[in-house]
Amino acid sequence: MHFSVVSSLDSQCREAAAAKLGRTHRDSAVVLHDLLHGGIVLRRVFRNGEIVEQVQTLLEHGCLSCTIRLDVVPTAERLAASGHDHAVLGLPPGVSVDMAVTELKRSLEGDAIIDNAVVAIDPSGLEDHIWDKHTLYESGFTAMPEDDRTSGEFLIGELGLVDTVMVHAGLGAELTQSRPELSKAWAQGLDLLGQLAPHAAVPARDDDFRPGCYDGAEALARVRRGSVRVPLEEETGSFRTVLHKVERPLHPRRFQEALPKLAEGCHWMRGRLWIASAAKVRIAVQGIGPRVWLESTGEWLADSGARHGDAETALDWHPSFGDRGTVLAVTGRGDDVDASEIRALLDGCALSEAEMQLDFAGLDDPFGLESTITNPKRRTP
Repeated sequence: MHFSVVSSLDSQCREAAAAKLGRTHRDSAVVLHDLLHGGIVLRRVFRNGEIVEQVQTLLEHGCLSCTIRLDVVPTAERLAASGHDHAVLGLPPGVSVDMAVTELKRSLEGDAIIDNAVVAIDPSGLEDHIWDKHTLYESGFTAMPEDDRTSGEFLIGELGLVDTVMVHAGLGAELTQSRPELSKAWAQGLDLLGQLAPHAAVPARDDDFRPGCYDGAEALARVRRGSVRVPLEEETGSFRTVLHKVERPLHPRRFQEALPKLAEGCHWMRGRLWIASAAKVRIAVQGIGPRVWLESTGEWLADSGARHGDAETALDWHPSFGDRGTVLAVTGRGDDVDASEIRALLDGCALSEAEMQLDFAGLDDPFGLESTITNPKRRTP
């Protein structure tokens, strides 16, 4: 059975995207799930724009993963058994397309063919989401108190996974009868999308939509911790992305001092670090709005004896250092992201020739990452 999967933080955007996707196939079923307080799952099924089923189910353990496993997947199985060839799954707000796709492929008796993975957003609110420090629970997007992701973390993750971004006025605009698509914030949100998700299609009309373009392996490669993908165009409207690479290891204290300056005003920072005090550890760095964290991702391939693990590693392979090295990309407003300053800060963190000769002796590990090589952890500097 074929599926199109839609994630979102906004129910209005999700429903508009699901309805549009339902029109791309004949006799599609459109299924919308919502996880309410108290572990109640609301399921609505539509055909040809008309609701044919509305059911509330109480889950013993009401969580996002249980909603997928105990209601979304069984509903998909039932639709497949009834002869439907295509279903649009509108996921509960805060549920990642990756969670749904993984469970569909693992649990369905027949083949689950993913035609499209879509995130639905109101671009006029994208920048605010990235800078919002509140968790998804605090903002009312999920009913799970332990969900400590921010809206920016969720959306950046989804933008990496999906093949299509569908834009629509959000629920707030619907309630106030406003027209955000005419606003400056909407136009700037589209510009920002060009930097955050250059791989994704952003259809303006139904005939712009590209059905069947989901590539699961490529999606996972884009969101691999420490991976760096950048747009072909460094600047899009008000926003820009700066990419810089440093061959030598970084001095831990100099990098610790430089990190706040690198992150200041940055919408999205991502990459991998070679820090001298934890020289064998491949460290992923990510900053989304007000949050920045470092995370051990295990040994460098060059230290494990392997070579050229993936295409990105093969392209960056150094004749002396192998895959070791620092690669960092920073995306933000052009006024806040100074390419020369970022490159100077990173270059200033690199070990000098004299420091290289010391074989990293006497360097402390301010991030505590050397000990995490067998037990990767997220650490907020």
